[in-house]
Amino acid sequence: MNYAADSKQCLERIVESLDLSMLSKRDSALFLKRLDQHFPALFERYTTVYGHQFDCYYHLQKLVELLRDGTKSRKAKLKQQDTAKEKNPLWYRSEEQVGMACYVDLIGPTLKDLHQKIPYFKALGVTYVHLMPLYASPEGDSDGGYAVSDYRKVNPSLGTMKELEALSTALLDEGIDLVLDFVFNHTSDEHPWAKAALDGEKNYQNFYYLFDDRTVPDLYEQHLREIFPQVRRGSFTFNETIQKWVWTTFNSFQWDLNYSNPAVFNAIVGEMLFLANIGCAGLRLDALAFIWKDLGTDCENQPNAHRLIQAFNACLQIVAPAVVFKSEAIVHPDEVLKYIHQDECQLSYNPLLMALLWNSLATRKTRLLTRSLKKSFSIPQNTTWVNYVRCHDDIGWTFDDGVAHELAMNPHDHRFFLNQFFTGRFDGSFASGVPFAENPSNGDCRVCGSLASLCGLEKALIILDPAEIELAIKRMLLLYGITFSIGGIPLLYSSDELGLLNDYSYREDPSKKHDDRWVNRIAVTNEQIANVLNQKADPADLRHACQRTVFNGLTNMLAIRKQNAIFGDANTQILDTGNVHCFGFVRYNRAGEKLLGLCNFSEQQQNISGDILTMVQRCAMKDLLSDGQLTGKENTLTLEPYQLSWWITDAK
Repeated sequence: MNYAADSKQCLERIVESLDLSMLSKRDSALFLKRLDQHFPALFERYTTVYGHQFDCYYHLQKLVELLRDGTKSRKAKLKQQDTAKEKNPLWYRSEEQVGMACYVDLIGPTLKDLHQKIPYFKALGVTYVHLMPLYASPEGDSDGGYAVSDYRKVNPSLGTMKELEALSTALLDEGIDLVLDFVFNHTSDEHPWAKAALDGEKNYQNFYYLFDDRTVPDLYEQHLREIFPQVRRGSFTFNETIQKWVWTTFNSFQWDLNYSNPAVFNAIVGEMLFLANIGCAGLRLDALAFIWKDLGTDCENQPNAHRLIQAFNACLQIVAPAVVFKSEAIVHPDEVLKYIHQDECQLSYNPLLMALLWNSLATRKTRLLTRSLKKSFSIPQNTTWVNYVRCHDDIGWTFDDGVAHELAMNPHDHRFFLNQFFTGRFDGSFASGVPFAENPSNGDCRVCGSLASLCGLEKALIILDPAEIELAIKRMLLLYGITFSIGGIPLLYSSDELGLLNDYSYREDPSKKHDDRWVNRIAVTNEQIANVLNQKADPADLRHACQRTVFNGLTNMLAIRKQNAIFGDANTQILDTGNVHCFGFVRYNRAGEKLLGLCNFSEQQQNISGDILTMVQRCAMKDLLSDGQLTGKENTLTLEPYQLSWWITDAK
């Protein structure tokens, strides 16, 4: 098939019949220019997926009409953002970029209240705020908001869509971008599409995967993994109303959308453009690995999933080019890398780094971290990682089994050890975590817990041991310090910046007690914010003192990051330090600057051979995190317990 010639001919026919009278002359010209530029990519992906269907070109024409309508709805200020970011397309690789993820009700508690939190975001150095799902969703259990009942309505307890737009404008005026979730693998069973399906409307029943009996689901189940086995078994739920089996990968109230139907793709594009036109700069693609189902596979990371995400990306480039995608692919590291591309997801969470930072804390060794990142850290120059230590979910040990085998490690046994360690079941562990999604069949689980509790602060405060408190805080600053410096956008998870402990109150809430992830979904109070901003709280209050220490440590590192271009658009090389307890990397940029990052993952002082300085040509260097100086001739470098050093050279 000659995609270039066919797409040109197809576009000409679509434009001939396209009514552009609702657009201004300027907008019409810009729309046609972007359509001409990005339609070939959209056409190739769309027709590859849907071209065998008789009505493919009808749906393609309707899609272009949707893009036109999205262009009409885009406000002038957002169009200015499009122009600005088209001139600076790699804005997200800047050292200025720092993200924060938070639930509105846990820091607001409403959208209106968040206006008063903008000074706090600025004090932290945050340049983008990711608001966790805030859409209308079922009362009670809604999977933390990831069961969306209406993409165009805010949960009434949080505010209104008008208030969300006002907040977006207020943030933008202060130089802070808004990031929202794009939950596009499934809807809640209360979404209008699902309700219409329940009412028997065939068009909307085709929006989901519905089966009359277990024959086909049983064939699929042979290859599917269970996501929440502690809640229910399998990936299908029987619905009494329509007497059909519904595909529900996650929870019974989350119905998977049927992307083999082009009408579903088009409908979701309409919702995506609505969210983009609220004023966000990024959309987090939730559960993107699951969107395409192929019988005989595990229905994850299928080729058509990539084609559809690329098609979504092309639609954004036509209507809202200022908006980028952030991939949430918590899958095998090799599969994570496949989603990261300028034409697919420009940003991606780095689950491998997250998991292996925790692994190194537990083992006090960095072999798996070093070997894995040497294999999987490098990504295209026009993309970037989003590096995080914690998130709203759990910690899953998604490292590469092949790499583990190379190091003579048994992956199954090692994951069991990590689960035991971070849930406090391992003798001598400093961590206070909670098992999540524990599989009753094989005992496998994942881990939940706050940064502070997993790093040992909860246990240290119980026994009031000053030395253990100090070590716990050092662990927290070490983990975040690596994410601030290794390359990519660092993402703070709300409450981490204050070192808050696990919140066990969820166990008393009937709608939450079955979901242990709520242990690390922690409210941040005005009192706690005032404590760290004013630095005037009672010094005898040990918890407040810890909060200030963590906050000051993080903000100090972030301030240093923003002042040094080496943390922005640069390359990273992972190093073997020659000491299994230490991790190292080199950053280098076009200006000739180099940064040597070294850190110690143990409670004991460690030495590294001075030979590592050959990686920076044995230049004289200074440590940005201390008053340390190197001549470049040292035979040995010494790191104190949990010390992180940022040794920088001058540009040549």
